[in-house]
Amino acid sequence: MKKINKKLPKSPIKNDLTKNLLTIVLLFIFISALFSMTDLSEEKPVEISMSQLVQQVDEEKVKEIIVKDDKVEITLNDENNTKQTVLKGGISSLEDELINVHKLSQEKVYKANVINKDKTGTEKFLIAFGPSLLLFLLVGVLLWMMLGQAQKQNGQAMSFGKSKAKFLKPGEKKTTFKDVAGVKEAKEELLEIVDFLKNPKKFLNLGARIPRGVLLLGPPGTGKTLLAKAVAGEANVPFFNISGSEFVEMFVGVGASRVRDLFKNAQKHAPSILFIDEIDAVGRHRGAGLGGGHDEREQTLNQILVEMDGFNTETNVIVMAATNRPDVLDPALLRPGRFDRRIILDLPDINDREAILKVHAKNKPINKNVNLRKIAERTPGFSGAELFNLLNEAAILTARENKKIIDEKEILDSIEKVMMGPEKKSNLLLKDEKEITAYHEAGHALLGHILPKTDPVHKVSIVSRGRAAGYTLNLPEEDRHFHSKLEFLDNLVMLLGGYTAEQLVFNDLTTGASNDLSRASKIARELVTKYGMSEKIGPVVFGQHNETVFLGKEIHEQRTYSEKVAADIDAEVDRIIKEALKRSVDLIKENRGKLNKIAKELIEKETIEKEEFAKLMDS
Repeated sequence: MKKINKKLPKSPIKNDLTKNLLTIVLLFIFISALFSMTDLSEEKPVEISMSQLVQQVDEEKVKEIIVKDDKVEITLNDENNTKQTVLKGGISSLEDELINVHKLSQEKVYKANVINKDKTGTEKFLIAFGPSLLLFLLVGVLLWMMLGQAQKQNGQAMSFGKSKAKFLKPGEKKTTFKDVAGVKEAKEELLEIVDFLKNPKKFLNLGARIPRGVLLLGPPGTGKTLLAKAVAGEANVPFFNISGSEFVEMFVGVGASRVRDLFKNAQKHAPSILFIDEIDAVGRHRGAGLGGGHDEREQTLNQILVEMDGFNTETNVIVMAATNRPDVLDPALLRPGRFDRRIILDLPDINDREAILKVHAKNKPINKNVNLRKIAERTPGFSGAELFNLLNEAAILTARENKKIIDEKEILDSIEKVMMGPEKKSNLLLKDEKEITAYHEAGHALLGHILPKTDPVHKVSIVSRGRAAGYTLNLPEEDRHFHSKLEFLDNLVMLLGGYTAEQLVFNDLTTGASNDLSRASKIARELVTKYGMSEKIGPVVFGQHNETVFLGKEIHEQRTYSEKVAADIDAEVDRIIKEALKRSVDLIKENRGKLNKIAKELIEKETIEKEEFAKLMDS
């Protein structure tokens, strides 16, 4: 395997630590120099005259004499080793002075143990000028650090308008279409982009112009960024990746400068792919906010429009962008010559979900008995990112239980955790609350089983998850693209099942049905005002949602109907809810025995799975 050496970026923490250590060392040197100029010895020697020294040497009271230039340090033979000092004066040699001038015997002078420690010229120079040199050195280093910091800031200011795009060389962290499960139609659309990047002359010789901009549209987590990387990996070309928000800065003109620098770099590395993620951050309708034409975001968008329209026909740079809000983009971005090709990525169907689960399961120790098709059936509406998160949660749950292989149980538990929140085992219900919750969920499950247009019941539980004290899990067997009126009405009846069961069994109501009533009211109103499924009101849509961008996002409903029509709508919604409630009451009264059976089983076991529930209903 080829070893790749990468130069890691310097850590800012490490740089700060180095600067701090250097400062501490310099301060220590400076303080040491100050101390060196100060005599801190506690016991100061007694100063005597030369005649006193001669007398002490003659009386053999001197233990040692140390000569340091013009200063003589004397140590006596007494118990305390008394220290004395005498000025040497202009004497060249103390021994000659004692013997020749003061007529002391050589023997007594030798006993005094005279030691010469005269400093050299270098030592004298360092003593005299060392502290000053250290001070100058300290000031010089501090100036050097300040100038370096100023130069660094100046360099940052000069590079402020440079692009911050991440650059991937061909073959680096290569992603191909094999790594992207599902989205077959999107891959087919992008294959010609790959072909153009590999062999542009094939198209240019025929006078064909490949789309310069490709806009990937779809809900969050559907793999837009991954697909853009896969195109670069398939074509084996450089890949520039930047987010729309990275263009915009506080200073006007910086975003436009970064756009120019980004497109310039992409053209240098052509053929290449330039990918702008979340382009709606800079691509919104112009003139919709404050600032007019001088707004930084609008100037950045104008520069993107100019750069995209200014490509030569021989420039092999494909601009790809991703957004989940195509409705807010400026029309100039979507015209031919810019983002003239739009590829829609929908949420994966059951087959795509199974394929995505297989991709994410490659690097995980999943039990061979796990049926990924079953997992795909239980995850309708999940995006690719949510499926990855699902298996990741399953791996975390397996590690928490000190297991080494991920079983189906952990994956199924993770589905419920992602959908409804973690299981609250410590949230214990009182005896009467547990009974009420059991009958409430039994009402949902019973009607979900009886009504023909509702989704099959996969699980019923009275174990608290998230904000719910219990839940009934209804999942479709197939992915649906259309929903009928009968399906809405049956779901209304099922939603009111818990409310009805509480009323019939306990002759009382609790707050546990508040979420069910909210969802039922929304469905009933949408049947009348959004889908035109009311016979009395007719096929008319009431209320238009307008979006205004002003200091952010503001959405409001424009009322386009009279007070009389509003009263008719309210009456029709009330009628639909009451008819669904009547059906719910009638069905539960007819199947009261099965309701009691489900509730009793829930109180005992707390959870009923799909197969066990089916047997319970057939018995």
